[in-house]
Amino acid sequence: MTILIIEDEEPAFRRLQKMLKDIEPDHVMPDQIVSVSSAVKFFKENEAPDLIISDIQLSDGISFNIFKQVDVKCPIIFTTAYDQYAIEAFKVNSIDYLLKPVKKEELEKAVTKFRSLTPATSAAPAIDINKLLQSLQPTNSTEYKKRFVVRYGEHIKTIDTEEVVYFYTEDKATFLCTKDARRFVVDFNLDTLDSILDPKAFFRINRQYIISIHSIAEMFAYSKSRVLIKLNPPAKHETIVSTERSADFKHWLGDEK
Repeated sequence: MTILIIEDEEPAFRRLQKMLKDIEPDHVMPDQIVSVSSAVKFFKENEAPDLIISDIQLSDGISFNIFKQVDVKCPIIFTTAYDQYAIEAFKVNSIDYLLKPVKKEELEKAVTKFRSLTPATSAAPAIDINKLLQSLQPTNSTEYKKRFVVRYGEHIKTIDTEEVVYFYTEDKATFLCTKDARRFVVDFNLDTLDSILDPKAFFRINRQYIISIHSIAEMFAYSKSRVLIKLNPPAKHETIVSTERSADFKHWLGDEK
């Protein structure tokens, strides 16, 4: 049996690799796949492994996009950092998932379950990735993301979306900032957040920031029709609405001109 790990965080990769070698000696593939693009390239050039263990959030997007581009017919165990949307999606599609930080006993149970459900001589069932992606999206305008589950240290807490003033990316991670200026890592990239947040309340001003209408403290005219925004609480970076988004931003604010 061969097991491929798709994980962009080096410590998490090494930890999974070590645990899997204890559980399944000599069956873990040495390749570290860290992105959607590198995974697609790998699967186009190599035979699929018997089992894949993949993080959801990779350096260049969510791992579901891998399986939209290549037909990988082998079981997948996803890992995720406490996000209810992903967990519900996995339940709907009968896909195993492990919550981070992954525990060895839970990983061992998942591998054992894989062995019992998928004999090595049988063809693995294909994953309906479109159904998985649909289950991550709101089904109508009233079902946008209501809360986020975050970790800080060993603690877990929920944060209502109404308490979030903006989201931003930094060092390949995505953060949310609350009204009281607390910042937490979330297991979504900005592209995914843009699709699950209420567009009446949140707007993506550029590649790095999605802001809430309630986060705007001041706005100033900037070069090339752009808008400089001062956020409350203050952002770590300069927040400027990109040129291509300026017209939509003004429309979002209520300016029909």
